Amino acid sequence: MAKQVKAKKEKSIEETLWESANKLRGTVESSEYKHVVLGLIFLKFASDKFVERRNELIKEGQEKYLEMKEFYNMSNIFFLPEDSRWSFIIENSKQNDIALKIDTALHTIEKNNPSLKGALPDNYFSRLNMDVSKLAALLDTINNIDTLKDKQQDIVGRVYEYFLSKFALAEGKGKGEFYTPKSIVNLIAEMIEPYKGIIYDPACGSGGMFVQSIKFIENHHGNKKEISIYGQEYTATTYKLAKMNLAIRGISANLGDVPADTFGRDQHPDLKADFIMANPPFNQKDWRASDELKDDPRWIGYDVPPISNANYAWILNMVSKLSENGVAGFILANGALSGGGEEYKIRRKLIENDLVESIVILPQNMFYTTGISVTLWILNKNKKARTVQMPDEARNYRDRKNEILFMDLRQQGIPFEKKFIQFSSSDIENISKTYHTWQTNLEIYQDVPEFCYNAKIDDVIAKDFSLVPSKYITFVNRDENIDFDEKMTTLQSEFLDLLKAETQSKNDLLTVFKELGYAIEL
Repeated sequence: MAKQVKAKKEKSIEETLWESANKLRGTVESSEYKHVVLGLIFLKFASDKFVERRNELIKEGQEKYLEMKEFYNMSNIFFLPEDSRWSFIIENSKQNDIALKIDTALHTIEKNNPSLKGALPDNYFSRLNMDVSKLAALLDTINNIDTLKDKQQDIVGRVYEYFLSKFALAEGKGKGEFYTPKSIVNLIAEMIEPYKGIIYDPACGSGGMFVQSIKFIENHHGNKKEISIYGQEYTATTYKLAKMNLAIRGISANLGDVPADTFGRDQHPDLKADFIMANPPFNQKDWRASDELKDDPRWIGYDVPPISNANYAWILNMVSKLSENGVAGFILANGALSGGGEEYKIRRKLIENDLVESIVILPQNMFYTTGISVTLWILNKNKKARTVQMPDEARNYRDRKNEILFMDLRQQGIPFEKKFIQFSSSDIENISKTYHTWQTNLEIYQDVPEFCYNAKIDDVIAKDFSLVPSKYITFVNRDENIDFDEKMTTLQSEFLDLLKAETQSKNDLLTVFKELGYAIEL
């Protein structure tokens, strides 16, 4: 009987592109892959959308408007002059000046579409001095992707998401700050529910928080036109990634005129946000000079955050941006839960002002850049009883004055990329459901050992304003339930089996040597 040939698994678009990017090795530093590939993906997607709209105009008998950008912009499509179209790039892909042609295409697209100002790489491909054959091979791979094939699938968004995570993983510790793991972003969105109003991220990286906010709205049948997005990013290349990441999804955002330091050059000083989602740098050192920003209005009512660590500077920046009903969900290193000095004074004031709604410890190994366990903070400017109209329901919140929900998620999550952890969709549903039940109905909500605890202000005062969840959540001492004799009998049996197996292995080995004529005498 003929041997059956196993069907070869078809590679995903993402895998194919990743392999193509790896072929740039030796020509381009791995840290540059993302800018090369994602810039080209943007160009291909923008061109596919342009051609689709162009064909619509032809079908409608509107040929005379084919070169008028207004007829593209009105449909949220970027207008592309002839030398910026993907077909032109592919026709010239084997030419020695292809890098220059790509740079020219990107520059022209940005010049013709004001919403892309500052978003696209500037004279980037020419400066890289890439091997023409490798660049041409990458262009051929991207050319085979039909970015519009499945209207229900965000193909380009998928590629961006995959690549940003892979780049974060590949760049290793201390790099990849531009990416927050998707399942963490999903959890924040499901907990704070950014459905309507202004969303702000003071350290927006590549824009993942904004993308997930829009997905949350779409999943819950809301209207993304009712959302305004504001953000800021310090690193120039990441700022461009964010603008491209949002542009390909048709998400308009104000990320400031230029990339800039949120502390030294706040580009949204008067902003009042309804929702804040953020993953600022952990334990950032020397974030200001000794006398700089001491009188900054963002610290009014609190102590000045210490120079040695920016964690509380990030917190106070976000507090200052919250509207009267604003909610913030952000990630910080665990040290912020119990630090002394100025941090203690600020934390105590936050608790006394009843801003802290929930503190959630996340599992270890969720981030590509650090293995430590980190914390999700949720701050809320209005914990009073009220009714809020959500996209798909009216939510009746109870009065949570002087209460804080502590959650410990270190036993949650599933394996991911061999050595990492991520939340499954059921994890996220269970966690967010517990949180919203606590917010709305204390008769249904229950404290669960090793998972959650509803702390009163007296509990927190008794713990000297520490926000470490393990000081509040009940943990089960499993040793108390162990039958010592039974346990020792089991261990005795297991150890005996191991000794027997060891003896048998030794005898087998001695027999082999004896048969070879090299007997071993013990």
